Amino acid sequence: MPLTGTMLNKQVILESLIVFIIVLCVHTVVWDRYSWCAIALAVQAFYVQFKWDRLLRLGGAVFQFRTTANSGLLPASMVIPLLGIVMKERCKAAGIVYFERFGIVVASTGMVVALFLSVIAVGITRPVPTNTCILSGIAGSIILYTMKYSLTVSEVIEVLEVLLIFVYLSMILLYLLPRCFTPGEALLVLGGISFILKQLIKRSLNVIEGRGDPVDLVLLVAVAGVVLLGIFFTALFFFMDSGTWTSSMFFHMMTAVLGLGVLMPWLYHLIRRNPLFWLLQFLVQTQTRVYLLVYWTLLAASACMVVLYQNSKRSSESKKHQASTITRKYFHFIVVATYIPGLIYDHQLLYIAAVLCLVVFILLEFIRYFRIKPFGQTLRHLLTLFLDERDSGPLILTHIYLLVGMSLPVWLFPRPCAPKGTLSGAGALVPYSGVLAVGVGDAIASIFGNTIGEIKWPGTKKTFEGTMTAIFAQIIAVALILIFDGRVNLNTSYAWILGSISLVSLLEAYTTQIDNLLLPLYLQILLMA
Repeated sequence: MPLTGTMLNKQVILESLIVFIIVLCVHTVVWDRYSWCAIALAVQAFYVQFKWDRLLRLGGAVFQFRTTANSGLLPASMVIPLLGIVMKERCKAAGIVYFERFGIVVASTGMVVALFLSVIAVGITRPVPTNTCILSGIAGSIILYTMKYSLTVSEVIEVLEVLLIFVYLSMILLYLLPRCFTPGEALLVLGGISFILKQLIKRSLNVIEGRGDPVDLVLLVAVAGVVLLGIFFTALFFFMDSGTWTSSMFFHMMTAVLGLGVLMPWLYHLIRRNPLFWLLQFLVQTQTRVYLLVYWTLLAASACMVVLYQNSKRSSESKKHQASTITRKYFHFIVVATYIPGLIYDHQLLYIAAVLCLVVFILLEFIRYFRIKPFGQTLRHLLTLFLDERDSGPLILTHIYLLVGMSLPVWLFPRPCAPKGTLSGAGALVPYSGVLAVGVGDAIASIFGNTIGEIKWPGTKKTFEGTMTAIFAQIIAVALILIFDGRVNLNTSYAWILGSISLVSLLEAYTTQIDNLLLPLYLQILLMA
């Protein structure tokens, strides 16, 4: 149900206040020339997001965005720049110059892409908002001036190339997938994909440098593959019926051709060995990995059983029956049970398993969306039970967002800049950010907020009881991590960890964006700072 204007404005202001507090907290620890850029970007994004909200309410946006939420421009605009800044500082402290420069490029790219999205909103708003234009101009000038004296020519070209990819991806995917994203979610998702594609192109052209772990390269190739496959089949099925057996056979054949004929040679070019043999050897390299794979297979089977059991409860009289919040959050606990052993015993196996699972999820969504035989219609029937208001577009993305949100701290953890052996300070919990924020915090807040919650936060339907129980549950989870993961040593960082968890839990109460994406990233940023 769309939010009312008064509630929306109050919620947006309080959400923005929490984001500003997070930005200031990060820059009290990490202050450099990019801090001024981040603050200027945050101020102009705060004003521009109201222009986006007005465009969404009046239907004046260029593309069709999700209407059950605000634009989310401010919280989304700050994620990539802050992530780059804290990554730069951590790698600078570790003396890894290459990844320090990489962090600067990430921060600069995030700022430029966010500023571009702001300029789009200002440009299509009528009448032209003079004050907002001035603010955007000042923020842009500060960012460009800083980039001029911080980036090399090749790094500037790299930032512009990511921006170019972002523009083309936005025009294609936002047109093909109406109502699947808010502007903020589009910034996060498409900005991330654009950066991955640019990194893949860069590494493909500079293989002789020998930089990069094969584990990291699998993620780059997998994301590029599913994006290319999705665009290809979406364009193709504009001109033919995707539900016929002929189209389905063509889908399966072309997927195999792309995987075996394009992606595997591409990966071979990058890692200089047979990808399938490397993957098989990697998965069975130790006995621990075999045990983990068997355990994860049993958890996957139990998740499938839950889906089948919930659908079996559907009767012909209750076709509109939807799964309860508690039932949906059951999957959060399954994912927590999946990730915790991987984080404790084998990070790299968890990294690869998450990538493979992401590919499977996206391929299954292609099969459902295009009604590919023989499973397309069955998947449509099974998954409609678990829809919520965020799945307002043609794609069902919430389960994919859950997987990505849990995996992002694992994928983005700067392993070369981390000390070997024991991990100390709040940064030791960075790989657990997804487990804490989404797997524990979001699930507990939703369950207790819906069952015992009575006191609502101003401007939102979320409850005080839900937020407090989420914070308490995450503190218990941190204590359990300390007990079971011997590599984690928090030293004297308890106050910072408590503050980080509290801020992210408050953000969960006020944001209308996809919290499965936003919350782990903000918790990771705070813990890395």
